Amino acid sequence: MALLELTNLSKAYTDPGSGARVPVLKGINLKIEAGESLAIVGPSGCGKSTLLNILGTLDTPDEGEILFDGESLTDCTPAQLAAVRSQKIGFIFQLHHLMPQCSVLENVLLPTLALKSASILARQRAETLLEQVGLKDRMNWRPAQLSGGERQRVAFVRALINQPRLILADEPTGALDEANAVVLTELLLHLQKTNGVTLVMVTHHREQAECMKRLLKIHEGVLS
Repeated sequence: MALLELTNLSKAYTDPGSGARVPVLKGINLKIEAGESLAIVGPSGCGKSTLLNILGTLDTPDEGEILFDGESLTDCTPAQLAAVRSQKIGFIFQLHHLMPQCSVLENVLLPTLALKSASILARQRAETLLEQVGLKDRMNWRPAQLSGGERQRVAFVRALINQPRLILADEPTGALDEANAVVLTELLLHLQKTNGVTLVMVTHHREQAECMKRLLKIHEGVLS
């Protein structure tokens, strides 16, 4: 069953100099099955991140329809889209965006605050996930005490804490060296399968993309 379905989706931005509309995505049609892992590759400026932002309800298309779990997001209000983001989607970015003043555990639990999740259950889940990524003994450390790879592992766990249906990863290993990038990609796929979520990753690293179940290319706003 498709978790996400995009039909004839298009997006353009206004050039600040000329005022002209510049197309970024052109007639995208895409089905993403529940539980699958998908990589979208392409050069900088091709529309990868724009597409990911639309999938994550951080941006809206100019044309087309998006179905999430069979329900249309096209006419949702900002409040409704925010609820989808917080309850059904986890985000991983190139930079980990951890709060430096918070411990590892506190950083992981931050997304649960908006949902008012039961604190005991949320903490138990956080500890289990941190154990899965080898960081349970660092729960009380601050981000500055961790390596770059360890910080990104915390970001992975934080994305999973609310048990989302979908994980969106935007160049999640782009700030790491090649060896760490390979290890973290394998770990991300392990977490995806273990937790039964759908994973969509955009990257310009072909080797990492080929680890995913499906690979698509985007060029000049066209997906193939």
